Amino acid sequence: MSQENWRRLRAAVDALERIVGGLGTALLALGALIWAAVVAAFCLVGIGLLLIPTVFRVARAVADRERARLTRWGPALIGPPPLPDGVREAWRDPGVRRELGWLAWHGTAGFLLGAIGISLPVYAVEDGTFPLWFWAIDPELGAPGMVWWRVDGLADALGVALVGVGFAVVAVLLGPGIARLQALPGRRLLPPRGDVDLSRRVAELTMTRAAALDAHAVELRRIERSLHDGTQNRLVALNVLIGAARRAQTRNPDAVADILDRAQEATEQALAELRTVVRGILPPVLDDRGLTGALAGLAGTCAVPCEIDVDVPGRCAVSVEATAYFVVAEALTNVVKHSGATAVGVTLRREGDRLRLRVTDDGTGGADEGGGSGLAGIRRRVEAYDGRFLISSPPGGPTILEVQLPCGS
Repeated sequence: MSQENWRRLRAAVDALERIVGGLGTALLALGALIWAAVVAAFCLVGIGLLLIPTVFRVARAVADRERARLTRWGPALIGPPPLPDGVREAWRDPGVRRELGWLAWHGTAGFLLGAIGISLPVYAVEDGTFPLWFWAIDPELGAPGMVWWRVDGLADALGVALVGVGFAVVAVLLGPGIARLQALPGRRLLPPRGDVDLSRRVAELTMTRAAALDAHAVELRRIERSLHDGTQNRLVALNVLIGAARRAQTRNPDAVADILDRAQEATEQALAELRTVVRGILPPVLDDRGLTGALAGLAGTCAVPCEIDVDVPGRCAVSVEATAYFVVAEALTNVVKHSGATAVGVTLRREGDRLRLRVTDDGTGGADEGGGSGLAGIRRRVEAYDGRFLISSPPGGPTILEVQLPCGS
């Protein structure tokens, strides 16, 4: 399979995942529409007037789920201000009206697109595997899916398999477009007004700037502590040994060689600790082997079997590559120490101006940012570069860590 075909296949799989998520929110939107219709019917007899605020709240809850889904797969959608008090005030709010318009579209056309997007791969699998199990069904029932002819033998079943191949081709070609079309109304209707978006963005950048300064201060303290506790002590010992060797030249010449050997050992230890500190600032392996080679090196030294899947054409900014490297290094350390996993996978993709990183393991789950596992540090480092950090770790696993970093176009 060529590189281009492989990339299309991966895009189709990602699109299928987005379509499934979109179908889930479309089902919620459809339920919200049904509730809105029920409330409208109750309004005809008067009692529905008390239930109108629940329509706005349900629409906001479903829209927030869609915002979270779209944020996971692209630029972040910032939530709107709280719902206004009172039915009239809520109805006059442009954001509420946009949410209701999105609800009507996503609960109908969005649901239909999701059903089509899922049906294509289902038909592909069903028809493509039909020659393996056609003998187990009654010929009078016909073939599965959209095949209309009678299947009397293997030749007819192979014809059904060709239809399955056609469905697979259509799914690969149309899947990404269906996913984008399904998400388009949410991208257009669910962002807040421009002034609200700008003010929240300023507040968000202020917080990430403070987090970046805090992370920088923590990093400086770590470097200072490493130099003070390690390298400085080695250099002090080296100075003492040199002084002892100088005094031993006149008092005990036979001891000079042993003292110099100890001084050389202290020098080597100091150099090793200096190299460790330097690697902690910016790993030289990034310059020598690039991000792909650096991550492969991390996987090779990981105590848990680790699979690396990287597709990043060209090079990103040094700071972005260093951030991705440190995120993977910290994540693998957490997997080894806390997860009890038997396998871990690292996937890295460049999509437009974003670098998407995912680390998954089959461990026990239950990862907590407040539990001293280093996840809070990862979040600070990522958000300092205006990136996004998401983690899913239900009890029993699996743990999925996702990071998105801006890397230019």
